[in-house]
This record gives sequence, structure tokens and C-alpha cells, in this order.
Amino acid sequence: MAILDLDDLVRNSSSTTAPPCHAHSALASNQRLSQAECKAGDAAAAAAAGDPNPHQAECKAEEEEDDELLLKGVRHLCERGGGGGIKRLPARYVLPPSDRPAAPDHRVDIAGAGAGGGLIPVIDLARLRAAPPGGEERAAALAKLDAACRDYGFFQVVGHGLAGGGIEMLDVARRFFELPFGERARHMSPDIRAAVRYGTSFNQLNDGVLCWRDFLKLVCDDLDAVVPTWPVAPADLREVVSTYARSCRRLFRELMEAALEALGIGGSAAGEVLADCDAGSQMLMVNCFPACPEPDLTLGMPPHSDYGFLTVLLQDQVNGLEVRHADRWVLVDPLPGALVVNVGDHFEMYSNGRYKSVLHRVRVNSARSRISVASLHSLPPARVIGPAPELVDDEKNPRMYMDTDFATFLDYLGSAEGKHKSFLQTRRLTTS
Repeated sequence: MAILDLDDLVRNSSSTTAPPCHAHSALASNQRLSQAECKAGDAAAAAAAGDPNPHQAECKAEEEEDDELLLKGVRHLCERGGGGGIKRLPARYVLPPSDRPAAPDHRVDIAGAGAGGGLIPVIDLARLRAAPPGGEERAAALAKLDAACRDYGFFQVVGHGLAGGGIEMLDVARRFFELPFGERARHMSPDIRAAVRYGTSFNQLNDGVLCWRDFLKLVCDDLDAVVPTWPVAPADLREVVSTYARSCRRLFRELMEAALEALGIGGSAAGEVLADCDAGSQMLMVNCFPACPEPDLTLGMPPHSDYGFLTVLLQDQVNGLEVRHADRWVLVDPLPGALVVNVGDHFEMYSNGRYKSVLHRVRVNSARSRISVASLHSLPPARVIGPAPELVDDEKNPRMYMDTDFATFLDYLGSAEGKHKSFLQTRRLTTS
């Protein structure tokens, strides 16, 4: 559900804002747009000077003009196609055959919950809240949460208490992406310190093939400070999104408290982690996956794991999210009113491998646009993450991961794409 914005990574290496997930570099985009303009000028100059092969220069300028259009985002590309939309997928979005999405296992019930319960475990927080401490009912609820994090890395949450189940958030997100391009483009600033960023694809610094996705990234660490920098349109965006962000932060804290209890971590150790959660980072990634003319050739987001502790995903009722389970891609049917939660790399390291940060991706379709909102939660960037001492036993449960910090992650992303679970593998210790 998420990938890091490299502009923010550079910013955060010298600040207290924690790592976001899901990528776009507006600075790189603007540089490429400038290069396209320069090359178009070069072509015209070559023709005026009597270049013996002006056609080649003109073709190059046309290619750069196409790149400029693609860098403005998928929504803009579709809008340029007129009322009927575009009919063919531009070459920059076409994945190699080996990376294209095959038909998913639509009805594989990996959780044994039945068709009405979705394809991943369902956790009822209302029942967990109501269960008396130390009782059998609470123990059973915690065991179910523990199994979901251990065996699937994903679960759906009902009884979460979010008013309206996020309907207002989805509505304002949809209206934002329906704004004229000029209004959206105001937030494609090259300022790497901006708390708001409108972008496209996945990680344009490294993407050889673009992803069929536009996004609005909003930093939420200090809402009082950052909300005034958010978009002014739609008129209710700031109020709706800030209310939703606060609700997600409370939910993250509650889920972490329950997960620590399920892991058997209590007392001062749990208190320290929960204090870090309260002081940690939050990033909202508001995603739009427009209808695609050739959905079998591309992806909305490629396979990846999330970097932080937990991600809370709100999505509309359009299918798209797929989770890697038992060596196959399983489509997650949105359960009405539910939120999807997944374990991130930090939590896998902290749990010493007991909880799993699982690969997931997003498919697109030819009929309907899809909207999702990922709330990405992590600890403060200065916090060193390593396996909890309570979960390490030299004989039965040896340490599986090296300690890591944000600077180490920055160094890695400077030389790699950050897709799949590649960073996590660099932190894994070899055990006999």
C-alpha cells in the first residue's frame, strides 16, 4: 500500500519527520520537463540552421513532449484523450511480460471466512474492547490478531469506530482528483520541504515503467502546522482529511497496544514503544487509479512491502488490492465499512520475524476508477529498530535482523528501487 518519497527521505535525513511511503519526485519531474523544453528548442534550432537531418531532431523533440505529458499524471493523460478516453496504453506504462498481472485467484478463501467475510482475516475491535482483561474472550481475540499478523500480514478491521467508515474521506479524495489539472498541478512543487505533494506513478526517480496511478501525499505529523499548507480545494478537504488523520492515529495506537499484548510484551517495554507511536510519523497517501484501456499490461502499484509499523488502508468498493499469500496473488474483496491493515517492515524486524511484512500490489481495470487512502504509521526517525529482547532466544529464536535506522534506509534507497522486500533482506542476519 505504500512506497517512500525520495524527496522526503532527503528532507528527513536532517529533520524529525519520519519516512513516508509511496514515491514521487516532483523535483525530478520538473527537471525532465525543462529538459524536454530545451530539446524541443534544439530541434527547432537545428532545422533553422539547415541541419542535414532535422527530422531526427524533430522526432526526439516529439518523444520529449510525450514524456512531458506523461509526467503530468494519469488523470491528465486520460482527460487529454477526450470524452471517450484514451484507447491504447502508452508505451511507458507497458510492463515486461514477466511483470504483467496474470489472472488473480479471485475466490481463494485464505482465511476460511467465507465469501461474505473477505479474503483475509477479519478483526472486530468492538469485541476486543468489550472483552474483560485476562479473560478467555480477550485471549481468543488477541490470538486471532496474532495469527493474522503472523500468517497473513494483512487483516480487515471492523468495529473500528471511525464515523461513517471513511465515506467522507473517500468523497473528498474523489472530488480532489476531479479538479481541473491546473488546480491539482499547483501542488507539483519542486520544494522538497513541502508538506503536500501531487504526483504520479510509483517512484519516478527509478521507474523504468510508469505505474497507472496519481496520488496526493499529505504529511500529518503536526497537523496544526501542516494543515494550512494543504490544498484549499475542495473547500472541505482540510477539515475532512485532518479529522480522518486523527482517527487513523488513534486506531494505530489501539492496534499497536493490542499487538504488543498479543506478542507478550508488556510493562515498561510496551510503554516505551507506545510512547514512540504517539510521537511517531504519519503520512496520508491519497491514491487515484483511473480506468485503464489495457489493464492487463500494467499495474497501479508494483509488488512492494511497506516500511513502517502499520498501514491503515481505506478503499472504495472497486477491487484492486492483491496480497501475496502461499506463492500466489490473492484479490482482497473490500468488506463494506472495514479498513485494511497491514504489517510493515519495521514491525517484522521488531517482532523478530514473527509478524510478516507481506508483498502487495494494485491492479487496475478498464471500467471504473478506484480511490484508496493509505495512512502510513512509523516511529520517530531517530529511533533505532531491532528485534524486541523479549522475543529473542539464542537457542530457539535467535536474532533475525540487524538494528536499523533511517539513515541506513536512506543509503539503501540511494542505490536501489526499494520495491519488493529488498531493503528488509539487507537487514536480515544469516542464521544456521
